[in-house]
Amino acid sequence: MRSLRALYEWVLSWADSRYALPALIVVSTTESVFFPIPPDPLLMALALARPQRAYLYAAVCSAFSVLGGALGYMIGFYLLKSVGEPIIAFYGVADKFQIVQEYYRAYDAWAVAIAGFTPIPYKVFTISAGAFEINFLVFLIASILSRSARFFIEAALIHRFGPPIRSFIDRRFNLLTIIFIVLLLGGFLLFKGLFQ
Repeated sequence: MRSLRALYEWVLSWADSRYALPALIVVSTTESVFFPIPPDPLLMALALARPQRAYLYAAVCSAFSVLGGALGYMIGFYLLKSVGEPIIAFYGVADKFQIVQEYYRAYDAWAVAIAGFTPIPYKVFTISAGAFEINFLVFLIASILSRSARFFIEAALIHRFGPPIRSFIDRRFNLLTIIFIVLLLGGFLLFKGLFQ
């Protein structure tokens, strides 16, 4: 746990450097495949430092997170045994891999939209999407929607409310996640009902 905290602090240290944007790109991309720290803390630190650029940081974070998600999909599709399974085993989330499979059976690639807000690491969803041969276009659309929603909501809250909202997000992230998933699933079921 101490090493994870040190890694978290290391990621945050990039916020004060001239390499902050490249660091955000690297963290956003790699977190979707293997990196343990999500880009949210760095995004929030950058948005707090320069609120006028909050939406730019959210856009960068979203785009490169989706790019990383596509890479994770390719790993699951082409390299599951040699690369994907070792990543999943490293994080000790093999049991989550089965849960994700059930999500995909129930919701197809739209499970990815849920993934952007669940405590299950996004990398499990990206790798398993390729492994279970989920439609790649639907996977990309769901990734764009969910990752953009997550990062733009954070940027908007920080832009509007400043530093106090960061501690609120940190403290209430699980509750906010549940509320968002309920709204997302409600919207999904409504959409599905309208077009059946």
